Amino acid sequence: MQILLFLLDTFFFFLIGAALLRAWMNTRRLRMTQQPGIFVMAVTDWIVQPLRRTLPRAWAQANADWGSFCAALILALAYAALWHLLSGGQVAGVEGLGVVFAIVLLAVMFMLRTVLMGLMLLALAYAVLSWVQPYAPMQATLSRLIEPVLAPIRRIIPQIGGVDLSVLILIIVLQVGLIVIA
Repeated sequence: MQILLFLLDTFFFFLIGAALLRAWMNTRRLRMTQQPGIFVMAVTDWIVQPLRRTLPRAWAQANADWGSFCAALILALAYAALWHLLSGGQVAGVEGLGVVFAIVLLAVMFMLRTVLMGLMLLALAYAVLSWVQPYAPMQATLSRLIEPVLAPIRRIIPQIGGVDLSVLILIIVLQVGLIVIA
C-alpha cells in the first residue's frame, strides 16, 4: 500500500506542479515556446484548455492564469479523494472530520506542499545553474520565475563578500514551511 501511495503522491505532484508552473509562467509573461513551457503545456493542456473555455470571460482578462490554477485545484481534490479512498479514511490529523472537509483539507495541504517543493526545486536549479553555467538560456527563465520570491530576501540580507545568500535563505524558509505543513 505504501508503494501505491508513494506513486500517487509522485504522479499528482508532477501534474499539480506542472499546472502551477504554467500559471506562474503565464503570470510572469514568459514565452511557452521554450523549456519548461513546452513541457508544462504538454502535460497540462488536456485539463487547462477545457477549463479556459468554461471559465467566465472576465477571468480570462485578469492578470492571472485562472485556467491553470483551477486545473491544479481540481487535480489536488482528485488526489485527496484518491488518497482518502486508498487509505480507508485513516489519514493522520483529519480523523473525526467530515469526509468532504477532510478531502478539501488534504487537497489544500498537498497544494501548499507542492508549491513549497516546486519553489525549492526552482531555487536549487537556479543556484546550480548560476554557479555552473550562468549564461545558459534556461537561467534567464529560472531567473524570471524565482526573482519575485528572492527580491524581498535580498532587500533584507545583502550580499556578503560578493556572495548572494538569498537562495540559501529561501531554501531554509521553504524547508521550515514544509516541516510546519507536515
